[in-house]
Amino acid sequence: MLFRLSAKGYLDREELSGERQVAVDETHIGRRVREIRSFRGMSLTATAQLAGMAPSYLSMIERGLRPVNQRATLEALANALRVSPAELTGKPYAPTDAASEEAHSHIFEVEDAMTAWRIGEVPDAPARPWQQVSAELDLLNLTLRPNADYAAQGALLPSLIRDLLVAASDPKRRTAALVGLIATYKAVAYFAHDLGVAGLPVLAVERMREAAEELDDPVWLSYAAYQRAQLISGTNRSRQYDLAVQTAQVPGARVEVHGLAHLTAALACASRGDADAAQTHLTEATALADRIEPDVSPWMQTNFGRTNVGIWKVSIGLELGAGAKVREIASTVRPAGVSKSRQAQFWIDVGRGLLTERKHRDQGLAAILEAEKLAPQKVRNNVFVRESVAGLLAQARREAGGRDLRGLAYRVGVAPSG
Repeated sequence: MLFRLSAKGYLDREELSGERQVAVDETHIGRRVREIRSFRGMSLTATAQLAGMAPSYLSMIERGLRPVNQRATLEALANALRVSPAELTGKPYAPTDAASEEAHSHIFEVEDAMTAWRIGEVPDAPARPWQQVSAELDLLNLTLRPNADYAAQGALLPSLIRDLLVAASDPKRRTAALVGLIATYKAVAYFAHDLGVAGLPVLAVERMREAAEELDDPVWLSYAAYQRAQLISGTNRSRQYDLAVQTAQVPGARVEVHGLAHLTAALACASRGDADAAQTHLTEATALADRIEPDVSPWMQTNFGRTNVGIWKVSIGLELGAGAKVREIASTVRPAGVSKSRQAQFWIDVGRGLLTERKHRDQGLAAILEAEKLAPQKVRNNVFVRESVAGLLAQARREAGGRDLRGLAYRVGVAPSG
């Protein structure tokens, strides 16, 4: 049984030769694992041993029968094959809708603005009124980035970077412009990270550090250090952990930065299977969140607070193998109040967990569809959503999933091919 795109805009079922199967498609990680393993001349058994898993499990991953739905699994496979995780995820993904197409169309312009000027260099452009620049900065930080609107961010970022660099050359605007550049470079980092633009997140973090050094303030230096820890390659969790712990101990940093650093340290531990250390850092983050009033801090739109710590607990529980039991962790979280992007992440993770058990798959699919309503571009660029959806298709029977599953598969770009 194959699912194919129809003129109706969703995937129709088609029985072929009486068989109930979904063709192994190039959209899933397993196929890329198999191709790279074969290219390197590595046996399935040797690769599985290096990745710390059973050969039978790796075989199911390669055949698309088991989705790769944890960072630890993805990173173990990448390390075993001596490639970056991006080589296995296949990012950037081909656009699947108008918003994706627009976001991709701006990547070169964003890269050009990032590489053309360093902090202290002034573009040859007229200075715009600060009120206009400030309004666009608010649009970016208060609306576009919290909503994970990559298309609109991509359109705004290049000119905003240039305008802020020009404004930073004016002594009257220098501090505000440098702080604005830190926020804008942060937006670039996550725009590039989520779309899968290799190298650009690291450059954005470096630009944040340069701006923080110009400000010479521990608040901004620690904030840039946290972003470095958060965005470091997933194949080096030990280094991520060290950087996060260092940031959590920096004197003069804001409580939000200390708390976020502990959350990053917890995720690094969870990705390495160290549940005790992850819990230690979660406890530290929880204590720091209790000092935040209101619950969701507005500072730099970090969302840090009790609600966001709860969302991180769901993510970390998932990494530690909670599977469908993640719903018990999620039951205490009320995500309303944080940004749509963070709310979407909550529902993505709840959905991923529920989809690991057949009896909860309808609920899992509903959770991911809820995430898609909140932040469609984020969901459609999430590797674990794509893997989970591809896994559902691979295991589908005649009536499994229905139109909701087929429609989601089409929108995220994992519609199987014949």
